[in-house]
Amino acid sequence: MTWSILIPYKLESKTGEVIGIDGKIVRTIDLPIIFSLPIRRDLIRRAYLSAFTAMLQPKGRDPMAGRRTTARSFGVGRGIARVPRLPNGRAAFVVFARGGHAAFPPRPDEKLHERINKREKALATASAIAATSVPEIVRARGHVFSRDKLPIIIDDDVEKGIKTAKEAKVFLKTIGIWPDIERSYERIRIRAGRGKMRGRKYVEPRSILFVLTSYDVPLARAVRNFPGVDIATPNNLGILHLAPGGEPGRLTVYSLSALQDIATKYEVKLL
Repeated sequence: MTWSILIPYKLESKTGEVIGIDGKIVRTIDLPIIFSLPIRRDLIRRAYLSAFTAMLQPKGRDPMAGRRTTARSFGVGRGIARVPRLPNGRAAFVVFARGGHAAFPPRPDEKLHERINKREKALATASAIAATSVPEIVRARGHVFSRDKLPIIIDDDVEKGIKTAKEAKVFLKTIGIWPDIERSYERIRIRAGRGKMRGRKYVEPRSILFVLTSYDVPLARAVRNFPGVDIATPNNLGILHLAPGGEPGRLTVYSLSALQDIATKYEVKLL
């Protein structure tokens, strides 16, 4: 599906450097106009909350829990509290009685998903893609790298030529982004609270996002086990990949073919 993004003013295009398999710059290209869009942090945050809450599962107790009882008040004049009681005199139903209902329990019918318009979501995703080309925003998010120009674009030969994690490590060191993998590894820690008992013991910071043509290319298999690394394709690239936590500026590596597919999917037009 393609999205047309209408802008009321003309945007200036940026240039990008394509990196070969040896880590050297092969050529310079004109980046798609999507990388010149303004960074809309408000939309990015809203789209993130919508995507995040869509994954939440509603939870709550039975609305009638603690209320299924024949208890009735005995009335006044007995020297006891006027609370609902069973025939044997034991209090029931009320929140302070054993087996009574909870005062304000979680409701399973509560609406957790914060919805967003489709065009707003598309604009937020496009704006988050543009944020990956601004070094100041990427560094402000905590990523560590030594390159002066973003985004990082790799030639299509790199997708097929790098087949092992050892080769991928050498390549990432050459282009100056391996320190971000080390940052993620050093900050892996045990989660505080009960979450550690529920299958999510460790917290792993996000590092590099690879946007490739397919999940089955050799490069994807080579880097998928590095700490904090995510892999996406142009078809499923979303706000959760580009702005974890709602903060734009993730360190991203695009393959040349994937970049062209993104330009086709998000077409920027003059209003």
